[in-house]
Amino acid sequence: MSWLDKISWTLLLLACATLGLAPFMPEPHVWEKLKMLFDGELVRAIDWFDLGMHGAPFVLFVLKAFRESAKVQRR
Repeated sequence: MSWLDKISWTLLLLACATLGLAPFMPEPHVWEKLKMLFDGELVRAIDWFDLGMHGAPFVLFVLKAFRESAKVQRR
C-alpha cells in the first residue's frame, strides 16, 4: 500500500472536510447515510454510492493513520 504513503495528510484532511462533510446544511451527507444504515433504511443503490463516496476520505484517513502508527512502532 505504498500508494497510501504518497497521499499527503493535508490532502486527506481537505477531502474529509469538503467531500466527506458536504453538504454542510442541514446535516453532513455522510452522517445522514450512516443514520440510514443503522436504521436499516439504506436500500437504494444511490444511497450506498453516496455512503461510499462521502465515507471514502474518512476510511483513507484511518487507514493512513494505522499505517503510520505501525511504522512508528516498528522503529
